[in-house]
Amino acid sequence: MSIKKLAGQTVWYGVSSIAARFLYYLLTPYLTYHWNPDEFGVMSTLYAAIPFLNVVFTYGMETTYFRFAQRGDNPVDKVYSTGMISVICSTVLLTGILFWWQNGLVELLKLQAHPEFISYTICIIAVDTLATLPLAKLRQNSRPKKFAFIQILTILLNIALVYFFISVLPHKIAADPNSILKLIYVPGYGVGYLIIANLIASAFTLLLLYKEFFSFKLSFDPKLWRTMLVYALPLILVGFAGMINETFDRIMLLWWGAGDLEHVKTQVGIYSACYKLSLLISLFIQAFRMGAEPFFFQQAGQENPQRVYARVMKFFVITITVMFLVVALYLDIWKHFISRPPSAISGQPNPYWEGLKVVPILLLANMFLGIYYNLAIWYKLTHKTLAGAYITLLGAGITLFINYFFIARFSYMACAWATFACYGSMMVVSFIWGQKTYRIPYAWKKLVAYMVIVVLFYFLHTALINIWTGRIFNLSLASFLLLSYVLFVAKVERKELERLPVVGRFFRK
Repeated sequence: MSIKKLAGQTVWYGVSSIAARFLYYLLTPYLTYHWNPDEFGVMSTLYAAIPFLNVVFTYGMETTYFRFAQRGDNPVDKVYSTGMISVICSTVLLTGILFWWQNGLVELLKLQAHPEFISYTICIIAVDTLATLPLAKLRQNSRPKKFAFIQILTILLNIALVYFFISVLPHKIAADPNSILKLIYVPGYGVGYLIIANLIASAFTLLLLYKEFFSFKLSFDPKLWRTMLVYALPLILVGFAGMINETFDRIMLLWWGAGDLEHVKTQVGIYSACYKLSLLISLFIQAFRMGAEPFFFQQAGQENPQRVYARVMKFFVITITVMFLVVALYLDIWKHFISRPPSAISGQPNPYWEGLKVVPILLLANMFLGIYYNLAIWYKLTHKTLAGAYITLLGAGITLFINYFFIARFSYMACAWATFACYGSMMVVSFIWGQKTYRIPYAWKKLVAYMVIVVLFYFLHTALINIWTGRIFNLSLASFLLLSYVLFVAKVERKELERLPVVGRFFRK
């Protein structure tokens, strides 16, 4: 597969993932309008816990399937069937364990008022796990269009259900108190309805994947399974530690934040809402990973794959540095993505906006994370997945250390800087270690220079708009700096860009 094909598939995965997740992100202004920060904090805490359990339930089988399907040591059907049977059996077992330990989860997440939220969440995790390998099979078989269709249709259903439960249902009941809809109506049940909508949408995803789900054969190869587990188990540590780095800060903020429970939940809600403003980079990284993971494995058998990996990294860094500027320089516009709740005092600023200072920090952190995902190919190709576990555990240790000692004093600012330090450390360690084990000729000095330039542009913009206030000056300066950077990169990378089919025609005109 060429870089051109990777770009094409990334577009499809990107269109689906970005469209799906962006549509879901559109719920943010809707939910922040209907909920106070403490309610938004309850939702954020629950959705921070889900990825943890997803890692345990899937235990690295998605990446393992890609690797073993590409190796050719065993028929692809055998790899898929063995993986599916393993995932189905483990899902049944783990779901039972979680229901048995449900009261403990209620205590951990401080959801004593609504323990049923945990029951719904466990069901979501189980259904999502069963859909993991069928979705991976679509990617392995290069069927991004069906993947995109399922992703977008499912998220549209999710959004429609959320809107129905939160906005339509109360009005229907108010207009007709004897309506049959009263059977499913619970006043003030907003977060619960969000989870129920998610569960229905997850089940719908699995239904759309019925053909891929039932394509496995009742043929389980114990020897192959053990080999797959040896490869996959370190990835559990990678994934679990990764979730500590990505989402656990909300839970730690809930546990260790200063003040009463309502205040702490408010802080979680503010941080979570502002975190979503880094969506442009995080959505691109998600789309890129979906196309890149099978691409990197397929490219490994070609001539000089390291050169291809280096080129991919260059284009990746250029893209995310532009995205950093698009968000950081235009934050005065992006902040309106977070709506003002009706309970806010008239004349006072949007209560969510007090957390906007974390956005540039989180944007940089997500840049580091995206680069790390590129770098991670060295330990996946060399079967040194335990190295990935060590690196991610290092990041998790940094996250836990900074949050534990500084959340009580600095609240969510500690969470933001912990994320920055975590991903930055992982990126540096992975680069140094990887170059010793599987050398890839990254143009790292140039790429570091690009990142430094965009950070300097951000500081320059911040300094000047504090001296000369005014929205027009703010946006004009932002546009000038963004255009200057794009033209600078285009000049430096002219020869490289001319080799790209679409962009190259533009440069040759």
